[in-house]
Amino acid sequence: MAKFYITTAIDYANSNPHTGTAYEKIGADAIARWKRLQGHDVWFLMGMDEHSMNVEKKAQSLGMDPEKYCDGMEPKFTELWKALDISYDDFIRTTQKRHIAAATEFFRRVHAKGDIYKARYSGLYCVGCEAYLKPADLVEGKCKNHGTEPQKLEEENWFFRLSKYTQAMIEHIERNPDFVKPDVRRNEVLNVAKEGLEDISISRATFKFGIPLPVDPAHVMYVWFDALINYISAVGFASDEARFAKWWPADLHVIGKDITRFHCLLWPAMLMSAGVPLPGQVWGHGWVHYKGQKMSKSTGHLLDPFDVINPQPGNVRFENGDTPKIEAIRPCGADALRYFLLREVSWDRDGDFTWEAFIARYNADLANDLGNLLHRTLKMVNTYCGGAIPAETEAGGTDADMVAHMDALPRDVGALMDAQDLSGALGRIWDAVRRANSYIEEAQPWALNKQGKAARVGAVMTNLATAIARISALVYPFLPSSAGKIREQLGLPPKPEGVPGAWAALPAGHKVREGAVLFPRIETEKKDAPAAGKPRGQGGGAPKPK
Repeated sequence: MAKFYITTAIDYANSNPHTGTAYEKIGADAIARWKRLQGHDVWFLMGMDEHSMNVEKKAQSLGMDPEKYCDGMEPKFTELWKALDISYDDFIRTTQKRHIAAATEFFRRVHAKGDIYKARYSGLYCVGCEAYLKPADLVEGKCKNHGTEPQKLEEENWFFRLSKYTQAMIEHIERNPDFVKPDVRRNEVLNVAKEGLEDISISRATFKFGIPLPVDPAHVMYVWFDALINYISAVGFASDEARFAKWWPADLHVIGKDITRFHCLLWPAMLMSAGVPLPGQVWGHGWVHYKGQKMSKSTGHLLDPFDVINPQPGNVRFENGDTPKIEAIRPCGADALRYFLLREVSWDRDGDFTWEAFIARYNADLANDLGNLLHRTLKMVNTYCGGAIPAETEAGGTDADMVAHMDALPRDVGALMDAQDLSGALGRIWDAVRRANSYIEEAQPWALNKQGKAARVGAVMTNLATAIARISALVYPFLPSSAGKIREQLGLPPKPEGVPGAWAALPAGHKVREGAVLFPRIETEKKDAPAAGKPRGQGGGAPKPK
């Protein structure tokens, strides 16, 4: 069984995760689940980045010890990941003993290589980036990622000789075109390397919440040198040779596009220095904007994922003031958010979340297409075939075309997933959903039933139920809870055993059951519109915007 080690960026503990943060984790989860379906032995790592100036300042503002503050932040992350059905195997924190020991040993190896030295440095420092900035990183004197003016700092620190690895990084990226993906990120990173890499500060003496340097305990490791090592400390670096040999190198690091230079240049150079193999690929995804603006902790322009997963009255409102009836969202809120983000926001670029777009996508794709297909099919199997796959079938009509479409589905989705085109894979699955819906209209089983053509009805019902079974297996990585409910109604185990192979009809006598509507349609109430039969001002109107 081939192994597959996938990681996401570990998140700063200075504030709660937002929907942009969740997008990365949902996408990585879909990839991890897909690899498991393919039969890979998967290890999926997530975590929390704690040793930073921002975290220390946040803890101090609350009058708390930084590590105790982080202890309180951990469940705010892990509870969200549980609510979103993120199937991670390990959650690492940079204050854990395993990480501190690995980071300390890693520093010793790089220092022994002669790649760490002490010097005084002066430059412009962005607190949000936790990094010194170059002129190219500024727009009108402000950090292009955070929109804040950097501080001018001058201090004596320990440095890593990143410049020494400039040519090695250029050669590695050019020899391995899949090392940095998508291509737009690869070109950006390669251009940075060709401009010449500069040595980077890897310590601070101005705060104490961190891992002390073995050679100078007055300094603690700078956040990036510390944090990046989590990817190897989590799988046994310097503590469990057999475990480390099994899982490293990582097959895929999933990160945001704003931190590619750290993961695609600094991190591999650090690994080269320490004599550790480089990861297979780094994928830099885009950002999720909210109402046209980038979500940002520093600006406070955020969307809480729990507001989508479990919306409350009054917090879901269109720009024109219309209010959706939120009762429909709650039963499938996590999967609805997972679907919207992965379908609407391409894995290689930026996208936007608005309530209007979210509910339009939900109603069109989940309620009308998939939910309606399941409900209609099972109702007809119950009505025409007694709730079981019939023994008597007779091919005809457009059966062959529909079956061919469904037979090709796993191969097509697999090719798109291998290219990490998550939105495209969902698009192909929905092509199949719509093909099955159109097949119902073509075959018109209600008319066949009236004509007494039981064998033709049997063939149509068998094809539809089998098609939905295949669709449910392929949509499982994206919508795990909803896929499980679909499969239970089809009389199948909630979790598929693997990627479907060649078309094989469900066996005669296989029982299905008609369940509740999977995706209730979300209706909206017009701004200030009274309910039928109730005059305005007596509880019939939608609440006015605040």
